[in-house]
Amino acid sequence: MPDQPVRYEDTELYRIRHSAAHVMAQAVAELFPGQAKIAIGPPIADGFYYDFDLPRALTPDDLQAIEKRMRQIIGGRHPFVRREVSAEQARAQFAGQPYKLELIDGLEKGGLDEYGQPLSAPPVISFYTHDTFTDLCRGPHVEDTGKINPQAFKLLNVAGAYWRGDANRPQLQRIYGTAWKTPKELEHYLWQIEEAKKRDHRKLGKELGLFYFADAVGPGLPLFAPKGEMLRHLMESYVREAQTRYGYSHVWTGHLVKEDLYRRSGHYDNYKEAMFPPMEDEGTTFRLKPMNCPSHMTLYNEMGQHSYRDLPLRFAEFATLYRYEKTGELSGLTRVRSLTQDDCHIFCRPDQIQAEFSLCLQLIREVLARYEFTDYRVRLSLKGDAGKYVADDEKWTQATNALRAALDANGVQYDAVEGEAAFYGPKADFLAKDVLGREWQLSTIQVDFIQPARLGCEYVGEDGQPHTPVLLHRAVTGSTERFLGVLIEHFAGAFPLWLAPVQAVLIPIADRHVAYAQQVAAQLSAAGLRVEVDERGERMQAKIREAQLQKVPFMLVVGDKEAEAGAVSVRRRSGEDLKAMPLEAFIALAQGEL
Repeated sequence: MPDQPVRYEDTELYRIRHSAAHVMAQAVAELFPGQAKIAIGPPIADGFYYDFDLPRALTPDDLQAIEKRMRQIIGGRHPFVRREVSAEQARAQFAGQPYKLELIDGLEKGGLDEYGQPLSAPPVISFYTHDTFTDLCRGPHVEDTGKINPQAFKLLNVAGAYWRGDANRPQLQRIYGTAWKTPKELEHYLWQIEEAKKRDHRKLGKELGLFYFADAVGPGLPLFAPKGEMLRHLMESYVREAQTRYGYSHVWTGHLVKEDLYRRSGHYDNYKEAMFPPMEDEGTTFRLKPMNCPSHMTLYNEMGQHSYRDLPLRFAEFATLYRYEKTGELSGLTRVRSLTQDDCHIFCRPDQIQAEFSLCLQLIREVLARYEFTDYRVRLSLKGDAGKYVADDEKWTQATNALRAALDANGVQYDAVEGEAAFYGPKADFLAKDVLGREWQLSTIQVDFIQPARLGCEYVGEDGQPHTPVLLHRAVTGSTERFLGVLIEHFAGAFPLWLAPVQAVLIPIADRHVAYAQQVAAQLSAAGLRVEVDERGERMQAKIREAQLQKVPFMLVVGDKEAEAGAVSVRRRSGEDLKAMPLEAFIALAQGEL
């Protein structure tokens, strides 16, 4: 079995951040003596936070004062001392802290930990004390406050957060911070934050004229302008062509489905909260389609009897799905209510799972490389203890063993995470890093021994008897919308030439050069390039600047000399001046970079 990576929770950085959260809580409590009500303060992916109920809103000046006091506390090198206590002792310690008392009640009952998560074993109630501050905490922490580098942490911002994530509970103030081992690491992280703001796909999407959101249409329902639609078309066309090469057949299964199909597949019980409200028609209830698998299995059944020789059968579809995401969870293109999924379902025999997984893996690697994602890892998402999973231990074991064997056979390193599987089976999720080092879950391969039996999918085996096929669920880019949002930020809107909505802009120096620019544009279009002519009555430099702001790969300036020579003066969006060259030479240059 491949070596398992070290869990974040077991790293020194996790302990540093957890300890910094406690130091921050002490500083805030001292800023509001006798008034601060403290909630929870865990480490998170790139830092930490702590939630507070305070008598007034925090200000930027408060954050500076809290940071200053934190450095003083850190300088005291106060040890973190652990102590196990009874529930009664814990209540006495936190008599004036209502959020801590609620946490203690949950711990005593054995149902929830201090972060409100289900417990798998009876809890031990423990305190950690440093200096004058004691917190309800299971750890871990660094040895003493001096192990937190005072020059390698920073408080970032304050946000609102409902207690336990429940909009019906009190709203608290959440202070976010980050902590690293060295000032250089902190500096790099702060640079990443600023660079991420510049690359924000919501900002760039509007500046580049790609997509918009309008109140008149509704939240989470993006409107794509011509350039944005061209991007969608290019993305989907590339994946469609790749899938065709890999033996996939493209299908289409509509937008509406009877609710009963989702009840039979199990999706209704597990996803009804994510479905749009039902529509009634003559006693039949319909739903906007939130997923494709039941429709693809129905299509499999409708196509007639299948033999073992027919398998594998691979259905692919670019289907627009509709999910009733909460308004507060919507975020640009990365969390929408209408999404187009590059979905695929592979019907195969059990003995074909490994070969089909290998084929999926090869396709995913090719596509991610094309989009310049080369640094990614695989997460094996397994069934947890929660009750959302279909109760069939034998089939879960089959599916999990099959997926592990396929990963191992392909030499794929992965980390196993419990509780992240789909309700019907385990999955291998591909998490890719963008140029800023942020991880995005993009591709997935899932093994399903359960749904095909529920919907009556069968094939006639070599023994002449009916058998249930295994279903592999697979998506390469996930959803077009979310993947496009990731791509915009990955490339900062400066897409590679093959993906750029407009690959070149013709810039006539004067009005008399417009006719030649249009002639050149026609020749470039005939050569398969996407071009525009900037006929505005602006100065040449202003047109060049505008094309650079629009991140067009090439600017082709044409004047008297270019018209006489049948040439174009070529500039890249980077500012590099390639000088004048014959039109044929530019076409060869551009086609060589596609």
